[in-house]
This record gives sequence, C-alpha cells and structure tokens, in this order.
Amino acid sequence: MPTLPHDLYRAAQVRELDRLAMELGGLGGGVLMERAGRAAFELLCRHWPEAHRIAVVCGVGNNGGDGFVVARLAREAGLEVALYQVGEASRLQGDALAAAQAVGMTARPLAPGDLRHCDVVVDALLGTGLSGAVHDAWRTAIEIINGSGRPVLALDIPSGLDADTGAVLGCAVRATLTLTFIGLKQGLLTAAGPACCGELHFASLAVPPAVYGRVPVAARRLDSAQFAAWLAPRRRDAHKGDCGHVLVVGGDLGYAGAARLAAEAAARCGAGLVSVATHAAHAAALTAARPELMCHGVESAAELEPLLRRATVVVIGPGLGQGAWGRHMLGKVLQARQPLVVDADALNLLAQEPTHRKDWVLTPHPGEAGRLLGETAAQVQANRFTAVAGLQASFGGVVVLKGPGSLVLADDGLPGICAGGNPGMASGGMGDVLSGIIAALIAQGLPLREAAGAGVCLHAAAADAAAVAGGERGLLASDLFPHLRRLVNPQ
Repeated sequence: MPTLPHDLYRAAQVRELDRLAMELGGLGGGVLMERAGRAAFELLCRHWPEAHRIAVVCGVGNNGGDGFVVARLAREAGLEVALYQVGEASRLQGDALAAAQAVGMTARPLAPGDLRHCDVVVDALLGTGLSGAVHDAWRTAIEIINGSGRPVLALDIPSGLDADTGAVLGCAVRATLTLTFIGLKQGLLTAAGPACCGELHFASLAVPPAVYGRVPVAARRLDSAQFAAWLAPRRRDAHKGDCGHVLVVGGDLGYAGAARLAAEAAARCGAGLVSVATHAAHAAALTAARPELMCHGVESAAELEPLLRRATVVVIGPGLGQGAWGRHMLGKVLQARQPLVVDADALNLLAQEPTHRKDWVLTPHPGEAGRLLGETAAQVQANRFTAVAGLQASFGGVVVLKGPGSLVLADDGLPGICAGGNPGMASGGMGDVLSGIIAALIAQGLPLREAAGAGVCLHAAAADAAAVAGGERGLLASDLFPHLRRLVNPQ
C-alpha cells in the first residue's frame, strides 16, 4: 500500500494550498500542472510497464490540463496516444490551454467503443470543483470509461466523486489507480471514495512545507502504526488486575454469538478479565465454548448490579435485542459510572430515548446512525462527516461511524478516518468484534478517543490480514482473532 499523508483537506482548502504554493513558493500554475502530469505519467509507467497505447480523456479545466501533460509526455516517450476532449475546446484557457497546445495533436470527441483497444485510460475529465450531479456529455464520457473494461488512472480525483464527502455525484469513474495532488482530499478515503479510487497514491508536487502550515487540516488519516507506542510490551510484573475488566452485556435468546464475539475480542486484545452478562439460557454454553470468559445468566437489572461494580468498562448491545430484557439491561447500564461502548441494539434503543454523556463510545453503522439522527442510511452516506458531527453533538462522547472509511470523532471536532479494511468485513459479527477491541483498549488505560481510533485501525488491519490469508468472500468475524493477537503485540 502506498504511503499517504495523515493530514486531510477539503477541496476548498486544497485550492488555497495551490494558491499559496504560487504566492509563497513562487510556483506558477504551469509548473504545478507540469509536475502533476509528470508524476502521473511516471506512476502509469511503473504500474503498467507493458502499456503501449494510452487513451487520455480530458475536460476543459485544470484537471484536463494535467491530462494534456500526460498525453504530451507519453508521445515524447514513443507511446501511441489517443487524445479525447469532452466539453468545448474553446473553453480551455490559461495553463490548461497552453498544455493542450503543447501536445502536438488535436483531441477528438469521445464516442462509445473508442477506449476498448487501449492499454490504459487516463481520466482527466473533472476535478474537485464539481458541485452538482454529472450530466449530459460528462455523464456519457464517464459511462464510456467505466464500460471500456480497461484499467483507469484517475488524475487528482475520479471524475464524478465529491472530494469533500466521498459521495458519487450522479455517476463517477471507477479507477484502478488514483493519483491525488498537493493535499489528500478527505472524500477519497470514505463512503464511495475507496471504491472509486482503487489504489490511492499521493504527490505533493514539491510544494514547500511552509505552505501547509498556513492551512488548517479538515481531518486526519488513522493507521495502526500511529498507535504502536500505546501497545508497548507489558511490564514483567504485570498481573490481570492491571489490565482491566471488561463486562459485555448482551445475548438475548438466540443471539449468544454476538456477545461471545465481543467478549472474546476483548480477551484477545489484552483485557485482564472478561465477564459476560447474558440470558440465562446461554451462560453455560458460552462458558463451555470459551472457558476464559466468566459468563453469568442475568434475568433482571438487579442481578446486573454486582457485575457492574467489578467492571472497568462495559460493552452494551451485541445481541441485546429490543425486547423487555434488552431494555432493562440498557436502563441499568446507563446508570453505571464506568465508560461504555454502545453498539447494535443498544443504539437502536438509544434512538428511541436519546441521552447524552461524555464517557462513552458509540459505534453505529449507517443504518443505526440514521435511526439516531432521524434520517435514512442513504442520507448518512451522502455526507458522513456531517452525520458523525451531528451524532457527536447530540449524544456526546466519541462516535465511530462504521463503513468504508470509518470515521472517529470526539468533542474536538477533528475527524479521524481509517482507510483500512476490505469488503470481506460485510458479514455478521464484525461490529461485535470491534466493540470488544475498543473496550479492551479502554480497560488497559487508553483514553476513549485513542481507544476508538486504535480499535478501528486494529480491526481493519486484522481483517485485511485475514483476507490476505484466505480471501475476502467467506471472511468470518472470528477469523480476525489470531491476527488481532499479533497486532496488539507490535515488535
């Protein structure tokens, strides 16, 4: 995986970086365009060294200008270039016009079937300035690119993708590689961003470091390496009491597996003790399946009281159900003074009776987030940054909005984005494992925000390792356990 910056920006902020690079760094727009096109052509040659016929599809803005530079460099290198123009060429101006004139060939209109015989397609149609839905000739061009069956290199952003939200604006290019410039756009890492970008690369274009100091970041990319210092080897005299006690409350009739997954994840990630408060019908079977867990059959809220007194952190929700038993358990847990990790049906119940507290981590998927906000899952996905901010403002604490490019937000207002994970995680029980991971890290002393960020990254990294070992399709939540144990013991 290519190395990417941790600082993330919105489109307007990147335009400001671009402006400051010219003002403070003495870099003209033509220089930046030349550097962008050269970086893209070099990436194309590295990734597809056998490619001989390159198709470059250009728009009429600076993104198109980058594409014209790629076309010129490809011709100079002796490659066969097919150059296409979408939009009126008369609209080209400034640096983009100069780049088009320097290619030495005339671009022609793009028609269906034009791209099927090339080796690589370069998408230089639309940049980050797109604000409305793609339509007319632009939509047709994107459909032709996607229907070509050819690998695609997108310049700066796949055309049709919103750089700020990761939403598809009507339709978007599905790229094989995306090379983004100057500032890493937050929308590339979440929602539809990862699916549209393919493998994501970054080129700073040698913008001076002082320029970046003048523009505040919008979000930060999270990865497991950032948290390695918090997972230092334990003291040689450590004992289980030093490592916290996680209590998992869940597992109504028929849903014992969810509670077990959360509890075992907590144990595998280093919690000293793990207890499970579950429906009485499940307690014996859970103990037999994983004897390290202390499983208690709990029928009433009163029976939960002694277990809560001994816990360092409480997970509430996996397999909880929304019946009377689950409601009574949640009501009792909400009275506890320990930090909470709230997931699954506990979130659905919380949507019916909202409350606010500082010492919890909420872990909704888009459907649960929508219920908490009174919206649809589609509305949540249309702007995940707005959704996670709304959740944090309404409910407090730390919010993890799960999904491609999971977001983590505390009360400082700066989202973290985890770019790891894979589609194999779209299977039952993955969220239960995540809640157990986060709880184990809290039990071992990490602050809630750091535990949530590290937990999301560890969860994604374990799933990626499991997918490498056995493939994405058929990946089970419990397949993460051996990889989690390795990951929480970094060398």
